[in-house]
Amino acid sequence: MSDKTRYSDSELQEFKEIILKKLEKAQRDYDIFKSSITHSDDNDTQDTSPTFKVLEEGAATLSKEEASKLAQRQLKFIQHLQAALIRIENKTYGICRETGKLISKERLRAVPHATLSIDAKNMMK
Repeated sequence: MSDKTRYSDSELQEFKEIILKKLEKAQRDYDIFKSSITHSDDNDTQDTSPTFKVLEEGAATLSKEEASKLAQRQLKFIQHLQAALIRIENKTYGICRETGKLISKERLRAVPHATLSIDAKNMMK
């Protein structure tokens, strides 16, 4: 019996559902980070209270920088998940881009946007 070269349509559907759930949560998280950067839903007194203004501005700047980095990271994660959905549609999902072999289901369930098998990942170290 030869090794499978791709996952079945029902297996791909299972992965698609996992990815769609992660994508929905990632999009919500991204929206939260974005709104914290722009203060679009903020109702504080930052612009009216002169007390400790310098310290508050420093903390706010740091917080915005951190939120910006988190938002960028989250956006990259969303893009990887969207690319995984495209691979599902092309029926190339789950195939290691280095070895051409199937990535284990366990790995794909944990990291659904993975494009490398554990073996390929270890060879890169």
